[in-house]
Amino acid sequence: MKKKSIAQVDLSQIFDVLIIGGGNAALCAAMTAREDGASVLLLEVSPEIYRGGNSRHTRNLRYMHPEGNEFLTGPYPEEEFFEDLLRVTGGKTNEQLARFMIRKSNNVGTWMQEHGCMFQPAMRGTLHLSRTNAFFLGGGRALMNSYYRTAQKLGVSICYEADVQDLQIINGTFTEATVKLNGSITKIRAKAVVIASGGFQANLDWLEQEWGDAAKNFIVRGSPYDKGRMLRVLLDKGAKQIGDPRQCHAVAIDARAPKYDGGIVTRLDCVPFGIVVNKNCQRYYDEGEDFWPKRYAIWGRLVAKQPDQIAYSIIDAKSIALFMPSVFPPIEAGSLKELAEKLGLNPVNFEKTIQEFNQAIVPGSFDPAELDDCRTEKLIPSKSHWARPIDTPPYYGYPLRPGITFTYLSVAVNEKTQVIMEDDRLSENIFAAGEIISGNILGKGYMAGFGMTIGTVFGRIAGEEAAEYAKNN
Repeated sequence: MKKKSIAQVDLSQIFDVLIIGGGNAALCAAMTAREDGASVLLLEVSPEIYRGGNSRHTRNLRYMHPEGNEFLTGPYPEEEFFEDLLRVTGGKTNEQLARFMIRKSNNVGTWMQEHGCMFQPAMRGTLHLSRTNAFFLGGGRALMNSYYRTAQKLGVSICYEADVQDLQIINGTFTEATVKLNGSITKIRAKAVVIASGGFQANLDWLEQEWGDAAKNFIVRGSPYDKGRMLRVLLDKGAKQIGDPRQCHAVAIDARAPKYDGGIVTRLDCVPFGIVVNKNCQRYYDEGEDFWPKRYAIWGRLVAKQPDQIAYSIIDAKSIALFMPSVFPPIEAGSLKELAEKLGLNPVNFEKTIQEFNQAIVPGSFDPAELDDCRTEKLIPSKSHWARPIDTPPYYGYPLRPGITFTYLSVAVNEKTQVIMEDDRLSENIFAAGEIISGNILGKGYMAGFGMTIGTVFGRIAGEEAAEYAKNN
């Protein structure tokens, strides 16, 4: 089916389902609602070339499966999935909703393939994820392009550069959206709406309200269009708030990355194999606390708490081939003193910290694939695993900044993705999915591929429930 242009979409009609957003959750909702017989309009704020939100930068999805397949090396049952979630969140999750989501993710890869997704076996160095996570062939952009093609073939109408300004909500019921499109303000009516427009991570003013001046040094890993407007509108119009506005998926990324949209290639996965110091040459956290997929998303917040929101990951020649390289090459030196000078650090303090670390190491059997017994003793902070002396030149350093992916401040929803209002009433026709509801599941922390799980599972449910509501009203 040929893609409809904006001129071909009759915006004066009353659509069954309006989808606000253009990433994974939005596309899953749109395809599902359309397959259920609903007329669907999807509004994406970005230009077509940047469509897909943060999902453009993803690589994989974590989902429950009872056995391995050609893309997954073994089973990932519900209890293990939930235990992994408890570990990263410290128990700060809605267990009922989390378990519901995990069960609904069971073998979701099959549905994804039926809608255009292509998987590939996990590559070397992909964070111990070959059993739990399925990797997209071509990455997130290829996935989004496939989903858009499928949505268009199904008959979903799509408008790009459609900036939704406001929602008319009367007694908890949606009636119409105010949209800036082609330079004009348009009112779009629908029987039901699915909000899948992300968090507020690209809204630097909002971030600064929560983080203060530290936010000025944050780098936004993903879409510059995720300003949180719909989140703000829903909260202002009576939706129940859930989630801490300072909690987020924030990783340590290369400080040389662009301010916006650098994506996954700017992330650094070297942290477990060396040490991390701040600008004062002080270590401040256990670099080997757990497997990197369960800890990488805490390092953005850790760096954010350091002076000037800057830190440095230090490794030596023994570790340079153990992780996926960043798009930026490491800063290399033949001696620790030279590396300190290149990084702008005090050489005396730098060498002292490394000497103390080296002397505290308890020798063991190094194994990057296991929680090994290479650790430190009588050192604060300790390093629990993968501790080896930094003593083999050349030495390497990567400057780190907080790279924010998405925020956890959310609207509360139930299992049908209906938005819960402040008085605990359910909105009958306002549904939400994706990052804008992440705080229901993620009180803190993150694990690889989990944002795509939230978007895929709840996006499908939102589309189904919105279509069902429209059918009966």
